[in-house]
Amino acid sequence: MFHYDPMPVLSRRDALRKMGAGFGSMALASVVAQAEAASGSAVSASPLSPKLPHFAPKAKHVIQLFMPGGPSQVDTFDYKPQLAKFAGQRPAMVDRKSLRNTKMGLMPSPYSFKQYGQCGKHVSEIFPHVAECVDDICFIHSMHTDIPEHAGAMMMMNAGHLQPSRPSMGSWLVYGLGTENQDLPGFVAMSPRAQPRNKLANWGNAFLPGAYTGTYVNIHEMQPDRILDDLKNGWLPKAGQRQQADLLTRLNQIDLERQRQDQQLEASIQTMEMAFRMQFAVPDAFDTSQESKQTLEMYGDSEYAKGCLLARRLIERGVRTVQLSHSIDGYDIAWDTGHGNIVDGHRKLAVACDQGIAALIKDLKQRGLFEETLLIWGGEFGRAPTSEGQKGRDHDHYGFTTWMAGGGVKGGISYGSTDEFGLTAIEDRVHVHDLHATVLHLMGLDHERLTYRYSGRDYRLTDVHGKVVKDIIA
Repeated sequence: MFHYDPMPVLSRRDALRKMGAGFGSMALASVVAQAEAASGSAVSASPLSPKLPHFAPKAKHVIQLFMPGGPSQVDTFDYKPQLAKFAGQRPAMVDRKSLRNTKMGLMPSPYSFKQYGQCGKHVSEIFPHVAECVDDICFIHSMHTDIPEHAGAMMMMNAGHLQPSRPSMGSWLVYGLGTENQDLPGFVAMSPRAQPRNKLANWGNAFLPGAYTGTYVNIHEMQPDRILDDLKNGWLPKAGQRQQADLLTRLNQIDLERQRQDQQLEASIQTMEMAFRMQFAVPDAFDTSQESKQTLEMYGDSEYAKGCLLARRLIERGVRTVQLSHSIDGYDIAWDTGHGNIVDGHRKLAVACDQGIAALIKDLKQRGLFEETLLIWGGEFGRAPTSEGQKGRDHDHYGFTTWMAGGGVKGGISYGSTDEFGLTAIEDRVHVHDLHATVLHLMGLDHERLTYRYSGRDYRLTDVHGKVVKDIIA
């Protein structure tokens, strides 16, 4: 038998609440419609649209100069003269933290160090160009991480976790802030040739929506006019292509609504929309021939230097985050050549990136972009001060060097320290989680509030750890 339930009586408070929600929805629909009309597109608001930070930011963009493989701190920026005094010896403080191949004694750096800048910072001879910029750099000598193994440590540095199942830092930044140029990706990852170990996981979105993943570019193989060659349409003008793209998006959205939830389809819709926009903006952004002869000479002709120049061009056009990984001779963890030959390996790697990095700092300053762009240099860990052979050093996750510049950090300072031999961080220790918390803070994001609900819990870049290193903030 049919049973009739009378309509429940609403209180005035409930009625106003329900009506208020309706008014809000109407207002939101109006705003979205206006945005669509202004853009000439029926596509819904982009997930990459700029978003307000939690508080006033110091920086707007991040360029990560990633050195996979583990550059040796005691042969680059962490001067330790005691290594020469105790060469060949194995003090107890070193012996207690022996790694797999560090049974031999202390090995002095084969490179000479000089003081530079008003701050008097000691820098290795293999970084003469970066040495000229020390008054703009904040050196963090007390970095430490959880594991002395490349794949896990790289995930820790790039995604805040040991396993490749978390969003990368760049993806978190774009998720939290969007990007300023809707015609380019919010996050671009580049390397001269070889992709760094773990590949996509270093710039991937994991469980974040697909729009927040990094777009990878191989600098050696890149041709600006052919990056998206397969997506170009020689038969239709831009307006006609726009209509085609909008029609495809509408059809996909209808399918998406029927299925209620399909992350792959949702990601495909966002990817196709971005691809349409990129085909017109990418060739311009990646065409370095537009630069002056003076600028090109300042950066130099190495592939990593070209990546530094491209990084400047991208953030200049509003890209939120650029990750520029170093590789040489097709080796995915280039700085790991430190195992066999610190002398030749580190010098070759430094020569390939030193001039370009210094030029990037100077170029950003000349263009008024330095204060709003945060530069981060470093690998996933460092290298031990002991020898594993006549010329090599093993991994060291107990204490290593990362430096930052621009974007609201103090220049000309050295924060924290390792012990007298450069093995272990002992003063003002900075964990990778602390570094990430500080990067997010400089970008106007509270690392404890930037969360994403997935699989029944809230995730964040810093997991349940991390504190902002306030003493390095200008």
